[in-house]
Amino acid sequence: MQARAQAMSSMGIGSSVFPTTLNKNKGAFLKQNYQILSGTWPSKATDLVLVTDNKNTVNINSLKNLGFDVSENDQIKFDKLVGKTFKVVSNNDYYQELPNGMFIPKKVNSSMYNDAKTKLKLVGVIRPKNEDSMALLSTGIAYSDKLSQKVINDNKNSDVVKAQKKSSRSILTNQKLNANEKKMTMQTLGGSSIPTGIMIYPNNFDDKDKVLDYLDKWNKGKKKADKIVYTDMSSAVTTMTGGLLNSITTILVAFAAISLITSMIMIGILTYTSVLERTKEIGVLKALGARKKDITRVFDAETFILGVFSGVLGIFIAYLLTFPINTVIYNLTDLSNVAQLDPKAAIILIIVSTVLTLLGGHIPARMAAKKDAAIALRSE
Repeated sequence: MQARAQAMSSMGIGSSVFPTTLNKNKGAFLKQNYQILSGTWPSKATDLVLVTDNKNTVNINSLKNLGFDVSENDQIKFDKLVGKTFKVVSNNDYYQELPNGMFIPKKVNSSMYNDAKTKLKLVGVIRPKNEDSMALLSTGIAYSDKLSQKVINDNKNSDVVKAQKKSSRSILTNQKLNANEKKMTMQTLGGSSIPTGIMIYPNNFDDKDKVLDYLDKWNKGKKKADKIVYTDMSSAVTTMTGGLLNSITTILVAFAAISLITSMIMIGILTYTSVLERTKEIGVLKALGARKKDITRVFDAETFILGVFSGVLGIFIAYLLTFPINTVIYNLTDLSNVAQLDPKAAIILIIVSTVLTLLGGHIPARMAAKKDAAIALRSE
C-alpha cells in the first residue's frame, strides 16, 4: 500500500500527540478510532506512528521535516516509512554557553544528531476507521504524551534551563522578562511541566457529556480566574457543519414547498377538467337522488386515492435513489450511508401529499356539487 504526500497546509510540522489510555479495560484511543495500515501499534514512549486521512493522504510538511525528499502527490510505499529511526537532540547538545553566561544554539551538524541519546522509531501507519471515528489527530507524525513527559524530564536539569531559572533576563536574548514571559521562556526550553492546555479524549460521546458536566459543576460559583476554560471541539465542528446543513435544508424545503403548491394547483385544474368532462354523470347522479355532499365525496375520494398513490410512489422512488446517491457520495468523500429514508418522515410525507391533494381537489368538487341536475343532463 502507498501514501500520497499532499500540501494540506503551507506551514506547520504536521505532528500531534495521542493520549495514554488511563483505563486499559476501556480500550485504547488509537485502536478504537484508527486502523493499522502497516507495521504495529506503538507500545513504548519512543514509538511513532504516521497518521493519514481516509484517502491515505499525508501532510507533505511532516514528511519533509522528517528528511523525506517528496513533492506534492508523490506516492510513497508504507514499507519505506515503517522502521525509520530518528533522534531527539537534548538541550545540552543543542545549546552552548558563551563566556558572558548567554546561550546560543550550536551549529547543526551530524555529530549533534549522533550524540543524541533519545532514539525514536516509526512503528506503524494508521488512518481513521470511518467517518464516525473521533479522528482528532492531524495527518503526519503522532507521538505519545509519554514522550513529551520524557523530553521535559530530560531537559529540566539541562544547563540552559538551570541558567534561565536563576536569571530574570532571557539567557538567549538578554531581554528583561516579567513573570509571564519567564514562564513562557521556560516552557519553550522544555524546563516546565506546567501544561499550556490539556486535551481530553473520551471514548464515546456519552463520556464526553459526562466530562463537560463535571467541568461545568467545577466552574459553578468560582471566580473567573479559577474557572477552567474549555473548548468542545466535536461540538464546535458539529455547530459549524450543522449551520451549513440547516441552511441547505431550508433552501431545499423552500423549493419543495414551491413544487407542492404547484402540484396542488395542477391537481385542482385536473379535477376541474374531470368535472367538466363528467357533467352529464353528475346530472344523472343528482336525478337519482344524490345530494350535494355525495357529489363532493365522489371527487374527494378520487383525489384522496390520487394523493395516497402519488405519495407512496414518491417515497418508493426516493428509497431507490438512496442507493446510487450513497454510492456517488462515498466515492467522492468516503462517507457511507449519508442518504437515508426515515420511516417516520416517509409517513409524514404521504400524509402531506394526501392533504394537499384533497385541498387542491376540494374546490372543483364543491363546484360540481352545485351544478343544476337539468342543466347537467342537457350538457351533451
